[in-house]
Amino acid sequence: MAFDIEMIRKVYENFSSRLTVIRKVVNHPLTLTEKILYTHLWQDEATESYTRGSSYVEFSPDRVAMQDATAQMALLQFMQSGRTKVAVPSTVHCDHLIEARDNSKDDLSRAINESSEVYDFLASVSNKYGIGFWKPGAGIIHQVVLENYAFPGGMMIGTDSHTVNAGGLGMIAIGVGGADACDVMAGLPWELKMPKLIGVKLTGKLNGWTSPKDVILKVAGLLTVKGGTGAIVEYFGDGAKSFSCTGKGTICNMGAEIGATTSIFGYDDTLRRYLKATGREDIASLADNIKEHLTGDDEVYANPQKYFNQVIEINLNELEPHLNGPFTPDLATPISKMKEVAAANGWPMKIEVGLIGSCTNSSYEDISRSVSIAKQVAEKGLKLKSDFTITPGSEQVRFTIERDGFLKVFDEIGATVFANACGPCIGMWARMGAEKKEKNTIVHSFNRNFAKRADGNPNTFAFVGSPEMVTAMAIAGRLDFNPITDTLMNEKGEQVKLDPPVGTELPVNGFSVEDRGFQAPAEDGSNVQVIVSPTSKRLQLLEPFAPWEGKDLSEMKLLIKAKGKCTTDHISMAGPWLRFRGHLDNISNNLLIGAVNFFNDRTDYVKNQLTGEYGTVPATQRAYKAAGVGSVVVGDENYGEGSSREHAAMEPRHLGVRAVIVKSFARIHETNLKKQGMLALTFAEKSDYDKIQENDTIEVIGLTTFTPGQPLKVVLHHENNTKDEILVNHTYNQQQIEWFKAGGALNIIRRDFASAN
Repeated sequence: MAFDIEMIRKVYENFSSRLTVIRKVVNHPLTLTEKILYTHLWQDEATESYTRGSSYVEFSPDRVAMQDATAQMALLQFMQSGRTKVAVPSTVHCDHLIEARDNSKDDLSRAINESSEVYDFLASVSNKYGIGFWKPGAGIIHQVVLENYAFPGGMMIGTDSHTVNAGGLGMIAIGVGGADACDVMAGLPWELKMPKLIGVKLTGKLNGWTSPKDVILKVAGLLTVKGGTGAIVEYFGDGAKSFSCTGKGTICNMGAEIGATTSIFGYDDTLRRYLKATGREDIASLADNIKEHLTGDDEVYANPQKYFNQVIEINLNELEPHLNGPFTPDLATPISKMKEVAAANGWPMKIEVGLIGSCTNSSYEDISRSVSIAKQVAEKGLKLKSDFTITPGSEQVRFTIERDGFLKVFDEIGATVFANACGPCIGMWARMGAEKKEKNTIVHSFNRNFAKRADGNPNTFAFVGSPEMVTAMAIAGRLDFNPITDTLMNEKGEQVKLDPPVGTELPVNGFSVEDRGFQAPAEDGSNVQVIVSPTSKRLQLLEPFAPWEGKDLSEMKLLIKAKGKCTTDHISMAGPWLRFRGHLDNISNNLLIGAVNFFNDRTDYVKNQLTGEYGTVPATQRAYKAAGVGSVVVGDENYGEGSSREHAAMEPRHLGVRAVIVKSFARIHETNLKKQGMLALTFAEKSDYDKIQENDTIEVIGLTTFTPGQPLKVVLHHENNTKDEILVNHTYNQQQIEWFKAGGALNIIRRDFASAN
């Protein structure tokens, strides 16, 4: 039987009756997205039709998922809430702290030894508060969720931006910060601005070398990294029904790279097959009973321009394989154009490493298609020209592909199999020679390829493709190789051509696994002890942030004016810093060290206005904090793009930054700043960014009358005794303004719980 089957049964039992009410209120045919959102309103039944892009709505998610890096801070916050058990089914997945270095066995063993303190903490907190715990090696959170917890028509939030992967199984699944997760686990509503809707109509059918990954690579090229911000992407059409469930998951997973709130596919036979194959036939039966509700209305798909804010149509018959990159996941190049584009841009042609797997592309089908290419190395007398690695998505997938002989094929061509974890995809890759910072090219089937993302080397040109395309490119060893048209010279001097990939949607003999790595929580956790050493370098109990002083902010110094792309990787790097995700003060030593300073084009080198000297960003900010001086961070477009990590909001808050003023925010990061009691502001006129000078002293005026929809005023006092007054906008509603006044949302949760008891 599936996990939490009674909860799922209740969702389905109420679905039809709630939709009846919703249709009367909304009074138009419904998209699948609308059906799920409106059936998950906090107040149960809909009483009004919400305006997309402006109405703040309170929702009641069915479950919460957390990965180990973000779970530490989320659970440290939850421990302050006063609750004794989580209010909704919740899970923790240990996948981020395992460094890829040697091989799966040694890497896992080393991680368990090095991070035992963190794993013990997460296991004990989970045991105490009724949270399911997935041990190190069990798999990557999003693959494990797809295999065990996702269900059509449900709603989930998760403390990782790629939570959206579960949309492949027909679920509204949204990445959030730990404070949002804390709210829901504490039994409170979860707030989201009603998303706009982007419809993607898929016609035709994939063929040859083209895969579901190429759909989202194409969409990323069309929409860019911020084109989906504030929107949910709903895929439909006959082409959509032809993908496997895991193929749909791949598309939804990488929707995070266009800034989308989430992405989703409707319920169909492929989802039914996947549910049955993963031991959840009971959910499939329940879904079959309301299957007409688990997709958009026919009228919507017949006339999508009328019901979506934007519609994109892609003919799968004409879609080419793509490679996206380098340095951004939306720079889309069809494989037929790569040779000329790479040459024109001077990209390194030699491919040093090909990497497949990750939460985006580690399904049985992905590996089976890749292995069909790998087999041709021996069959056609070829030799692997690049290093090649495989990262399975879960122990269930790993065990099954070993049973079916896939891992043997990879081993025979000289590939390395890493642990069932995130590894290189999030920078947890001990790549030999990366410290030399040499210019080089890698290709991978991951989702992100920001500078330094995989190996810490700013000169690694990383390109994103499908697993089968990455496998072919690793065999060829060159970026300008097109497997559709080009041949390779084998060991005998013969010209041979790779056959297109073939694969199996699901294992013919079913999935197998000996130990999934799951630990169920105690029925009664009241006697379970959670111990955090006061001398620990990796874990630190949280202290509440101070409330607002009740007056406008003045005499603040500019900490940094970030230039260009400033993702959460730039604000709070992952990689080796992951070990401090449970210790706010220690991890704050990476604050904005990757951001480029507008005034000198250097990273981690800013002016301390108190001394006139230049130093690192964290050290400069700590000096301001010690002197009781507030500070401001200024940023460019789509500030905070990327991961959901709330450390990128908690670190500046902890060190005394008071406001972040940018041209535009990525959705999750803006919310995270609000949750921590910070000011997240945008220039009313984007050109005002240019008015910020290095030695500015800054005021924020209007906080005593802080009101939804009303701009605030910022005064820039320049070094030459002149000043500029500019307007800044915000998206705070009244509740979020209360978060600011209280010093953070958690302070309100703690206060309300204490008063109720």
